[in-house]
Amino acid sequence: MRKLLWALLALVGLVAVAGLVWEPLVATQYAAPAPRKYDVEIARDSFGVPHINGKTDADAAYGLAYAHAEDDFSTIEDVVAMTRGRYGAIAGSDGAKVDFVLHLLGARETADRRYLELSPQVRAVAEAYAAGLNHYAEKHPQEVRLSKLFPVTGKDIVTGFVLRAPFFYGLDSTIGALAEGKPQPKESAARMTPIGRDPEMNGSNAFAIAPKRMADGKTWLISNSHQPYEGQVAWYEAVTHSNEGLDMAGALFPGSPFVLLGHNRNLGWTNTVNRPDLIDVYKLVLNEAGDKYRFDGKWLALDTKRVWLPVKFGPFTLPVPQTVYRSVHGPVIKNKRGAFAIRYAGIDNVKLVEQYYRNTKARNWEEWAKSMAIGGIPATNFIYADKTGRVAYIYNALFPDRKPGFDYTQELPGDTSAALWNGPVEFDRYPKIVDPASGFVQNANNNPFLAAGPGSEMKPSDYSPYLGIELGMTNRGLRATELLSADSSITHEELLAIKMDTIYSKKSWVGSWIASFAALDLKDDPELLKAQKLLATWDWTSDGKGAADAFAERVIRLGARRNWRGETMPDPRKTLREAVDEFQERFGRIDPPLADIQRLRRGKADMAMLGGTDTLRATTMWDAEQPDKKVRVRHGDSFIMLIRWDKDGTITSESIQPYGAATTRPESPHYTDQMKLFVEGKYKPVHFEWADAVKASKRRYRP
Repeated sequence: MRKLLWALLALVGLVAVAGLVWEPLVATQYAAPAPRKYDVEIARDSFGVPHINGKTDADAAYGLAYAHAEDDFSTIEDVVAMTRGRYGAIAGSDGAKVDFVLHLLGARETADRRYLELSPQVRAVAEAYAAGLNHYAEKHPQEVRLSKLFPVTGKDIVTGFVLRAPFFYGLDSTIGALAEGKPQPKESAARMTPIGRDPEMNGSNAFAIAPKRMADGKTWLISNSHQPYEGQVAWYEAVTHSNEGLDMAGALFPGSPFVLLGHNRNLGWTNTVNRPDLIDVYKLVLNEAGDKYRFDGKWLALDTKRVWLPVKFGPFTLPVPQTVYRSVHGPVIKNKRGAFAIRYAGIDNVKLVEQYYRNTKARNWEEWAKSMAIGGIPATNFIYADKTGRVAYIYNALFPDRKPGFDYTQELPGDTSAALWNGPVEFDRYPKIVDPASGFVQNANNNPFLAAGPGSEMKPSDYSPYLGIELGMTNRGLRATELLSADSSITHEELLAIKMDTIYSKKSWVGSWIASFAALDLKDDPELLKAQKLLATWDWTSDGKGAADAFAERVIRLGARRNWRGETMPDPRKTLREAVDEFQERFGRIDPPLADIQRLRRGKADMAMLGGTDTLRATTMWDAEQPDKKVRVRHGDSFIMLIRWDKDGTITSESIQPYGAATTRPESPHYTDQMKLFVEGKYKPVHFEWADAVKASKRRYRP
């Protein structure tokens, strides 16, 4: 998140306002869930991936929680602390910002108020997952960092979904900008490219190919999400089974009681980030006292609530008071420019938990589409395939049902109900493509109108501008469409080569960006002239074979954020100077081999990691703080899954992760055991059926 106004977090201020009150004294102890027994077994394969088999769906969720805690209890504890507004007690001022947002959005109140709206099955799964975490915490008290955090409840699990979902479409950026008194980060009206999210934190590629397009006659689905390699939104791989049908292989985030993307026997799906305009900001008219706002000719009381944020400072954790406000529009932030209310997709909604669960239970397209129509998941594209050969793309978003007459890309008047929308549009208004004539769908964070190749595309004019659909394009989206369209009989090997493509199209934004360097007159600066000549030799790939690959990748990265946000591109000369100075200081040369400086590192493992900022083989974020000044890839291609059904409907899948299953356990052999395969573009088998998992297991146990 961007910085909030945290002057109160200075140590002197903390001591003054908090009086050295200990955080544990203000922490709430929640009642333990009613005890019950869970019937579940866990089998770990040779890569440590857990396969969980339960009698009921709840049993499977219980086992999933325990298995995930074995591999990454510390991150799950972070997520649980967020749901209680206590993350600042672990992560200090950065954690306190998240706690503030929890209170600002009323995420906990939403979960408490709407919990019973979830089906009994979903509540049972959430409560079983919480019970699995409680069991692990009870058996490993030395790993618990916060007193009174456990036991957790099903409502805690649901609160985690409510809190984190809006961050995937940029609500954190809007809150941060308003807290700092800056204009809200909306899209460029000319390009309709929503801005505000860091481009390095957005990504993913997805492909679904029908049998008629594949040389092997199989239906293919490739899931290629781009997520951080570590932390609260890093993928964790698991396979679950239950006698009630919670049969899924794929990946999930810490705190999820079921797989979020992957496949069951009959169908599968994956996601990519989309960028619709799902947030509106309203300028309120306050009275002189600042405690009321005008709305439809009346003065309404501004809801005000005092909250306490625990903030860790060294050995102390101290509570800091903050005030959160709310109007009929939604949460309110006051700054030097006034008071601003925020209304966003999925506000006061817990149905996303139900929808994710129902997706996993679907047995065919009709059931899956019915689940997608629940209206819970606020954003992200869905790319779908099933054993019948159907492929589909849904531009999923809880689009605000906006009324004509206002410019929703700007701040809106907060004193009239005319600008206030209530609820999302219906599912039948979502952009979608089902069984296109082209035989494929793809998305790589490009606009939805380039998803299925020439002759099979949707028309922008068919969709209301009030939906706020982006028109931006990525190099990845262009390359995917070009490559898939060019081959009417794609082999297995060719499809995997497309996924691992490292080429930049000259038709993409990168083409004009690189051309801007070639156009510079640099006769007055021999150093920059040398860099210009190096770029002129670049072969438009990030495969590590050319002398200019590393330097070209750096200048592309320096332009990527501006392009993603639809902003004016940086000055080419200044950018070239920045790249030259950085490379000279870090590497002593401007032409180091890409494989030498771009590395995948963890523990003692250190390997070359090829790929680019906006290539289908993606390395979208560097961690530059390395002792040898090289760069460590920490975001980009992450969990990859290859899924296919043969003509008889039999499913086979493979997968790979950047590191390994033991996410935060350096002592485990599974901490880095997938790295070599990952950098080589290879995969390991997924033992989907329980009988196969048992045969492949290296360890079986009951938690």
